[in-house]
Amino acid sequence: MTVRRSAAALATTAVLLGAAAPVAVAAPSPSPSAEVPPGLYGTTDPTYDGVWRQSLAFLAQKIEYVTPSTQAVDWLVGQQCGSGAFTSYRDAAKPCDASTVMDTNATAAAVQALVEIEQHREAADNGADWLKSVQNEDGGWGYNPGSPSDANSTGVVIGALARTGVPVNELTTADGSTPYTALQALGIPCGEKDGGAFAYQPGRKSDDGNKDEKAGEDSKKDSKSDEGDDKAGLVANLDSSAAAVLGLLGKGMAIGDANAVKDPVCTKGEDLSPEQSAQNGAWFLAATLKKTPYLEQAPMPGAEDSAPQPDFGNTADAVVALAAAGHKDKAAASVRWLEKNSRTWAKQGGPAASAQLVLAAHATGTDARNFGGVDLVKQLNATGPAPAATASPSPTPTGAQPTSGTSSDDGGLSLGWLIGIGVLVGTGIGLLISMRRKKQQP
Repeated sequence: MTVRRSAAALATTAVLLGAAAPVAVAAPSPSPSAEVPPGLYGTTDPTYDGVWRQSLAFLAQKIEYVTPSTQAVDWLVGQQCGSGAFTSYRDAAKPCDASTVMDTNATAAAVQALVEIEQHREAADNGADWLKSVQNEDGGWGYNPGSPSDANSTGVVIGALARTGVPVNELTTADGSTPYTALQALGIPCGEKDGGAFAYQPGRKSDDGNKDEKAGEDSKKDSKSDEGDDKAGLVANLDSSAAAVLGLLGKGMAIGDANAVKDPVCTKGEDLSPEQSAQNGAWFLAATLKKTPYLEQAPMPGAEDSAPQPDFGNTADAVVALAAAGHKDKAAASVRWLEKNSRTWAKQGGPAASAQLVLAAHATGTDARNFGGVDLVKQLNATGPAPAATASPSPTPTGAQPTSGTSSDDGGLSLGWLIGIGVLVGTGIGLLISMRRKKQQP
């Protein structure tokens, strides 16, 4: 998981288990009393995930025909630095300077969100330009500029660049590496243990706040015996596998309803295409979810001997990845499991958690407004400023899918949005304008 997702997951797990997370975990405080700026979704400390959760909220709202308020959009745009980069969160009253820590994940998420809601396209393009400027020599991206490339960061950045129209395969470095080759270098070959999966980084188990962990003595021995094999020491990471699948397919986090269905295949050999590598990752995820309909969360630091817990966020991400790869039938059991079991997690996890479920529901043609008896869209909307407009009921199962078009900076409704609403009105579905008071999530 990315740090921001891990922090939210650890805080939520503590709530669900009735126990506090270990002191060693650098996670944002889940206290409702944390000061949250006007316009920001959620009530918890935004230090590590402010831009991320705001962006996911917009992506989920857009795909369900909800237009976020001008106040909320202005907050997100106000987080951008003059370079085009975003931080995880900053005091916008203070200018960005040399000490400001830029965040590739936050920037990529914000770029995707602004493109999807069709507002402030110039800000989105500036963000994409900055991402291109900090590409690593291996073709990928790390969490921060200059840090080693990882699958999660590279996957989300590819999605952002693709949504802004950048030809990702043409972003070559001096040695000819592309973002796709950076991801493929982290793929575990088919036929080997955990074949088809992707590692977070070579020799790293995850980026969830734990210290660097090597693959173990066996992997070290393998590395010595297989000198020159750059695949040695790769450790399968579930969330990285989902991120890599989306990245290799050139897709963003909001994929819409994926209609194509085909059998997953794990292709052996070298010189695979990005599509083949993506399908290998999907094959691994499908095989893993066939055993249990949910993915498991790695033990928290200091609690390695504890029983593994279901990882709701990673399961939702895997559902989206499978659907994007044409295997939403293989994600059906996981969607049903999420419908039955994710209510408490989504409520405690705040806007990002609700948004992840909305994206998973939409990707599989499931009704996000009746997800296990919960209206996820209403729940998400209630975590921030009242939306400018909403369409109801949900267009997910049969309605037209939202598409990106010409951007608009005037805070009004885009042409694509109006056309979609016209279709809905033509079929007897009215537009409801909601001006509810802002509701704080407990």
